Amino acid sequence: MHIRDFGVEMWMNEYENDCTYNLAETCVKSLTVDELVSLAGRGDDVWDDIRAMQLTYGAIEGSDRLRTGISGLYETIGLPNITITHGAIGANDLAINALVDPGDHVISVLPTYQQLYSIPESLGARVSICHLKPENGFLPDLDEMRAFAQDGVKLICVNNPNNPSGAVMGEAFMREIVAIAREHDAWVLCDEAYRGLNHAPYGQNFAPAMADLYEKGVSVGSFSKTFSLAGLRLGWVAAPEELITRISRRRDYNTISCGMIDDYLATMAIENREALLRRNLKIVADNAAALDEWVQSEPRISYVAPKGGTTAFLHYDANIGSVTFCKRLLDEKGVLLLPGSAMDMEGWLRIGYCYAEDTSQLGQGLALVSEFLRNFD
Repeated sequence: MHIRDFGVEMWMNEYENDCTYNLAETCVKSLTVDELVSLAGRGDDVWDDIRAMQLTYGAIEGSDRLRTGISGLYETIGLPNITITHGAIGANDLAINALVDPGDHVISVLPTYQQLYSIPESLGARVSICHLKPENGFLPDLDEMRAFAQDGVKLICVNNPNNPSGAVMGEAFMREIVAIAREHDAWVLCDEAYRGLNHAPYGQNFAPAMADLYEKGVSVGSFSKTFSLAGLRLGWVAAPEELITRISRRRDYNTISCGMIDDYLATMAIENREALLRRNLKIVADNAAALDEWVQSEPRISYVAPKGGTTAFLHYDANIGSVTFCKRLLDEKGVLLLPGSAMDMEGWLRIGYCYAEDTSQLGQGLALVSEFLRNFD
């Protein structure tokens, strides 16, 4: 099997350690272990627990406490419907591999996280792309999706909130996708790595989960973005028990378990998610407001304001390719953005705006982008 190079990951691997302002980072400012312990209201007993651990494989599919905590993010999902994975990246890979065979028809969207179309292609599936357009608020064109589905479909892949645009599908919209899938007995995989970060008053920040809306719905989650714990490398799949069983059989070949200390720290986070989410939602709200103020004042940049997540998709007015733009910006100003071409969308730039708690860091980086833009005719 042949799979395309992963554009986003290749760019980040190459450049993210060589910048002063990392505006390509997509996590809410990552927590230190001390900060997590403090948010959880814990003390030295944490270190006692860790020191006493016997470092076996641990619970193969994730501890009961961790999966119980994750189940609290859903309306209909229990422990048998959850398996822990090596990040959302591992969850997407396992779910797609468990569902897709050569010759299957898969519908995906663009732009989105590249796994959602490149993995099905690598498995020999025929992939139809619904192009997300700014004039539609970067939401899928449902008529286009219905037309693609008329040819039969095995799996529909979407991303909510969308990476990179920050578009959010509400429940009514998601149910339209469910109706398309149900008509063809298709599965729907929704990458929900940024779920919980809707730009809304506290308590309204979680979009509905696909696993709750559809009997063949699959929700992928992560501790990286919403929970600021990318270094744990933990994610999960929430899905019907029959699919979880299939995923677990495949998971035996590439994961075994995800690590007892990681499981312990993730359990602490999920069981104290209110304090963690309040911290993160303030960072998101403050930085999103600062980004919007800059976009409104910068004549060479436009966007559809994000409604969720930590990323936005910027359209720039300069006669230069996005890779050249980003390389020159990094070399001249020390600011890292992601070129749209890394997401198969030339002429755009992805920005992550929540990597720092203090909005002054974002502001300084954006001011340098404006300086850079003034160099173009």
